[in-house]
Amino acid sequence: MPSVSQPILSVRNLTIDFASHRGNTRAVDSISFELKRGETLAIVGESGSGKSVTSLALMGLIPLPPGRITTGEAWFQSEALGEVDLLKLTDKELQQVRGNDISMIFQEPMTSLNPVYTCGSQVVEALRLHTKLNEKEAEARTVELFTMAQLPRPEKIFKSYPHEISGGQKQRVMIAMAMACNPAILIADEPTTALDVTVQARMLRLIDDLRREHNTAVIFITHDLGVVAEIADRILVMYRGRVVEQGAVLDIFTNPQHPYTKGLLACRPKLSVGRKRLPVVADFMQETADGSFITTESASVQLPIAETGESSYNGAETTKTFPVEHPVSRPKEPAFGLETAPAAESGLPLPAEATGIPMVAELQDISANRPVSQPPKVEVEDVSEQPQSGLAANPAAPKPKPLLQVENLNVHFPIRKGFLRRKTEYVRAVDGVSFDIYPGETVGLVGESGCGKTTLGRTLLRLVEPTSGSMLFEGVDLAKLPAGELRRRRREFQMVFQDPYAALNPMMTIGEAILEPMRVHGVGGTKQQQKARVLELLRTVGLKEEHYLRYPHEFSGGQRQRICIARALALQPKCIICDEAVSALDVSVQAQVLNLLNDLKREFGITYLFITHDLSVARFMSDRILVMRQGQIVESGPAAEVYANPQHEYTRQLLAAIPKDEPADIRAAVASRA
Repeated sequence: MPSVSQPILSVRNLTIDFASHRGNTRAVDSISFELKRGETLAIVGESGSGKSVTSLALMGLIPLPPGRITTGEAWFQSEALGEVDLLKLTDKELQQVRGNDISMIFQEPMTSLNPVYTCGSQVVEALRLHTKLNEKEAEARTVELFTMAQLPRPEKIFKSYPHEISGGQKQRVMIAMAMACNPAILIADEPTTALDVTVQARMLRLIDDLRREHNTAVIFITHDLGVVAEIADRILVMYRGRVVEQGAVLDIFTNPQHPYTKGLLACRPKLSVGRKRLPVVADFMQETADGSFITTESASVQLPIAETGESSYNGAETTKTFPVEHPVSRPKEPAFGLETAPAAESGLPLPAEATGIPMVAELQDISANRPVSQPPKVEVEDVSEQPQSGLAANPAAPKPKPLLQVENLNVHFPIRKGFLRRKTEYVRAVDGVSFDIYPGETVGLVGESGCGKTTLGRTLLRLVEPTSGSMLFEGVDLAKLPAGELRRRRREFQMVFQDPYAALNPMMTIGEAILEPMRVHGVGGTKQQQKARVLELLRTVGLKEEHYLRYPHEFSGGQRQRICIARALALQPKCIICDEAVSALDVSVQAQVLNLLNDLKREFGITYLFITHDLSVARFMSDRILVMRQGQIVESGPAAEVYANPQHEYTRQLLAAIPKDEPADIRAAVASRA
């Protein structure tokens, strides 16, 4: 029997390549780490950093070809097989390990669950495969697992198909299936990324409860550092297939060593800080063609909170370059050529002059309208008391007319039953909603999935027809406009959707996609003038003119969202509805898109209705907040007031469920886990 202190998993020098027509791509580059029983190791990094590929390799799920495990070992203490190298197991041995010794929760439960089988039958199948339970015993055990996973009415869920239950419930079914055989290791790959804050909190609590009860080791893969602060014992930071830093969760949050880690921590919108421009990873580092990093840190970049609880600032901007050699070893070795000194201990490298490292040209970054020769200064002044909208900036001034007035808006969907499909009842998706939006302001609309946020946004554009109520846009009721006039009005009222890939035609170049609205509405002048406008829009959102002829699949998620923003800007709208526009993006890409939206607001005076379930993002973006629950607005007011002094119990529940990542909170979480 292995010792409790002995690592249950030891990964050494794992390297994974993928072959393509362009040559080999190194997805994972010689990474090493260990995992102990009952420990939660968080692997963090942006999309493409190699997090998920690493976990798939441990499960034997790398497609061979095009994937290839070039080097490495992954020694695992198996109950049935003893100490084995997971990378060298036969298919039969892997079948014994998967589900029984090591289980995995995937990011998207809808694609992980078979849509033609009930939820219960899929868990029963796993139990029958890995245990000696008969059909009846497996069914009873499944109901017990559903109860343990805190699923409501587990017997009903047992008989339900995946499409009949919510996203959070599907994720709980996946957790129940993963824990069915009491695995020694649970791998959770972005299990809470698309979930509401309250559902996310319940998922995290459930996973941690299961870890405590069964002494299960957990590998938690995520790009959400707030989640990491609540659930992890140790953190492993990956960048472009390499481990650049690892250490205890409190050490990483209070004293990050690698510039990439600092960038990730600084990118997060924080509830405790007023509205600022968010730093991005490019403010801290950029990798050059020869594999070196150039780092630039400016006095105006707010860095992670140090042990004192105060923000750390450097007195002068520094730019330096250093080679990539080995990952950061905490705390004895300096981070990538950064000398250990008081400045470094506070979360900052030394000034370039003190290290003897030669000065180099500063990094380029993206502004709202053109490239600039150096990173933009990150605004540190609190502008939450200086909103950009004229209304809030001077309360004593006469109120301007609202750009949009919504009065008693209702959207009801009929439920049809019986052979004749008669209407028996209605789902009140939007139920008596009223609010105003003034020119130049950002109104955040927050709430859980199913509360009616997206339906409300689509109804304002008449993509969904209202049941009753009025929607006055510049005094004209959109609800009563005929089709021709509605089309003309939509030029001034655009939408940025949650999934940029689904919003773009994969057969159309991005230049054509941005050009299409101008052609449909007959604006923009001649073909040459329209193309010039598209090229200008590409520059505006930080893309290049040569991207005009590329297709959507050739871009990252953040770039595709920029393309969708450029498309929305093509008709020079007065108001843009952003429907979960950054919810699926990495924290660093999210920061870039949020900064871009604010830059465009300042430059063009655009008004936003910002729909999101991320309350930190809503706080950063919004002048005012609307809180929606079960089709109704339950609270509204200036963003600072709603967050500082919430009046409705539901708002308080939403705020309480946000992951806490201050040093005191992390210490408390670590103590409770111990």
